[in-house]
Amino acid sequence: MKNLISVTTKKGDTGESFLISGKKVSKSNIVFEVLGTLDELNSYLGLVVVKMKSLKGVKLKSAKEIADNATFLLEIQNTLFYLGAQLAESSKESLKESLLLKLENEADRLQTEMAEHWITKFVLPGGTELGAHIDIARTVSRRLERLIVGLSEQKKASQENKISELVVKYINRLSDYLFILRCFANDRLSVKENLFDSEKTC
Repeated sequence: MKNLISVTTKKGDTGESFLISGKKVSKSNIVFEVLGTLDELNSYLGLVVVKMKSLKGVKLKSAKEIADNATFLLEIQNTLFYLGAQLAESSKESLKESLLLKLENEADRLQTEMAEHWITKFVLPGGTELGAHIDIARTVSRRLERLIVGLSEQKKASQENKISELVVKYINRLSDYLFILRCFANDRLSVKENLFDSEKTC
């Protein structure tokens, strides 16, 4: 009979759980909302990677240019695991500034590969299925940023070790990067974007 790996610790059955630091905290604490949202974001990025690698009915060159970005998204997913450990108060993990710089550089690279005036108006979310999935990941990233700021303020109020500003910056830049990636993907898929029309009335 095959030996099963137990994924159930039963330590959280009372509505509390442990951080990496060993601190016991209620599951209603914002720190778990942060970690859960981080997991949600990582899962959406996983879906985006799958979609990028399985495009059909697309010009080979365009499909390759889009799929090439999946490698960097995998790096981001890996970084988010380390970031989760840091937010769970690991004493061994801390985000490196070089990762933030790489994220910013990738965003700049994508912009230079699109038309000079690649975006001049607000675009509606979506455009393509892939673009829509990236948009969802972007909004989860924005929500995560807000939650991390809330956690940081909570720690400050209780005089705990504050969250590194680099963490907030990274998630903020990640949201920007995902917006640019979404526009890049739609650009390569030759979709005509739906623009926000300020003259339309409800």
